[in-house]
Amino acid sequence: MTTEATLPSTSASPSTRQVWARARGIALALVLLLVGAIAIAVIRSDARHGELDPRSADPNGSRAVAELLADRGVDTRVVTTLDEAAAAAGPDTTLLVAVPDLLSRSQQSRLHNAFADSGGRTVLVAPGSASVERLAPGVTADPATSLDSTLSPDCDLPAARRAGTADTGGVRYTTTHLDADKCYTSERLATLLRFPAPTGDGDTVVLGAPDILLNDRLDKQGNASLALQLLGSRPHLVWYLPSLSDTSATGSDDERSFFDLLPSGWLWGALQLFVAAALAALWRARRLGPLVPEKLPVAIRASETAEGRARLYRKADARDRAANALRSTARTRLAALTGVPVPQAHTPEVLLPALSTHLQGDGQDLRTLLFGPPPSDDAALIALADQLDALEREVRRP
Repeated sequence: MTTEATLPSTSASPSTRQVWARARGIALALVLLLVGAIAIAVIRSDARHGELDPRSADPNGSRAVAELLADRGVDTRVVTTLDEAAAAAGPDTTLLVAVPDLLSRSQQSRLHNAFADSGGRTVLVAPGSASVERLAPGVTADPATSLDSTLSPDCDLPAARRAGTADTGGVRYTTTHLDADKCYTSERLATLLRFPAPTGDGDTVVLGAPDILLNDRLDKQGNASLALQLLGSRPHLVWYLPSLSDTSATGSDDERSFFDLLPSGWLWGALQLFVAAALAALWRARRLGPLVPEKLPVAIRASETAEGRARLYRKADARDRAANALRSTARTRLAALTGVPVPQAHTPEVLLPALSTHLQGDGQDLRTLLFGPPPSDDAALIALADQLDALEREVRRP
């Protein structure tokens, strides 16, 4: 009974400990990144719960302003669909749109048409450049936001003059409405606009930031006064919280790609990461020219080198390359033994006649052995190596 010996591992087959030593840094970084992402998600989900919701007592909620309005006889009704918001249009109603950017294009156009001639007031809270142009035609949002959160009125709007300074800093707007009130300016651009409707007694208020409506900011500056005057001019307040589950957002003209749904900050962040990755790849790509041979720091035995290369050939099933290496080396040595110049050692027309004369053998067998096709399996490769060794011993025999 024969027992197959276990071959020692080489550099081509790293041990489990070596693999772990190489990968543990990357694994640790991934774990830390995952934990950090989960922690941030949990913190942000708690912090943004009930944001701008008049039923929420959270710091980012708006229950305090709703309670103050109720004390002054203004009833507040929360709606989450466009149909409810459009049906509430009327001269005695103020519509507050909490997050206008969540509305699709058709929803924004429909909402504007419902309130344009209703005679009521529409309050848009921090609409972006895409939504403000449809909800408030003639108004354009500046790409850069205000760096100052607390601003002075600097306008003739009675509500702003009575409130004084307020936390309106945020999105800044320009308008083509000549009769618009441009208040709380930052670098000559308004963060609060009020302009009358083309017909009727209605008007539209564009607010650059939601701070004056939040529970934890209502008692700062003149925020409470400004909020109560803007939202309490009519006896009824409809507080519209747009929802992604609203069926009116599924119109055929609102099909948007994945990139349209991403906030602009994510796109800029992805672009910066791409540039950083490209620079890192350029920094790490140090071998931009031909390889430069270097001396090994230690001497390696020829048997270890041969064994390592053989294992690489076997792992890749590269019998053709292994057979070519064996035949090329054998032809070089046989040429030196038979007097054939080394540059012509790999030419069958020169090497084979010299071998046939030296051995008095069949030239066809020598051609197959030295220049034949690659072996079909490992056994044939081993047989080829044995035959080449036997041929070289025969040539060396006196």
